[in-house]
Amino acid sequence: MSTTKGLPYILEDRTGSLTATDFDDIYDRLFLRVAHTPQGLPAVYDMGRRSASSRADDRRHFRYTPSVVMHFGDGSGALGSVAFVDPPASLPMGKYLRRASFLGGSLSRKFKASDGQEYKWSYRIVEGQEWTCTSADNVLVAHYNLRPPRKPAYGSSGNILTIYDEYAHLALEIVASLTIMRYIKKHNL
Repeated sequence: MSTTKGLPYILEDRTGSLTATDFDDIYDRLFLRVAHTPQGLPAVYDMGRRSASSRADDRRHFRYTPSVVMHFGDGSGALGSVAFVDPPASLPMGKYLRRASFLGGSLSRKFKASDGQEYKWSYRIVEGQEWTCTSADNVLVAHYNLRPPRKPAYGSSGNILTIYDEYAHLALEIVASLTIMRYIKKHNL
């Protein structure tokens, strides 16, 4: 697995929650929020600036249009649909994140991004990385690391999503697909 050049986006996952967290770049270049829409659906928002509040009832994202909206089935843990705003597209999650191989497990899935390329999320294939995203050419695109168990967390979950610079334009799709992958893992789908 090879990596790319440039300064990666190191996004601090504020809460570690699946559908209620901020992903803030430590160099103040990107600020994404995963939160519920006023209609109660999980969504990814491009906030434009760092969240100063860590309160669970912070609803500033309601002033923004969500970039990605996820509908997780009927409440039984089933996969539902995912809708992207730009470019506009809506499709079933199972079609968006397809199993990487016919006999492969559900925790290795690939998706086609807005740049027309295919990327794959895999669970615990690299030591120290909970989730790893690679390109079709096996180039490291992003990875999600959990806080080491004995390391203290100061005002944050300690979890980190790293997106390599060359793929920063896919940040919204990376966060959305990671959220769906974490949902799949949580519900054993």
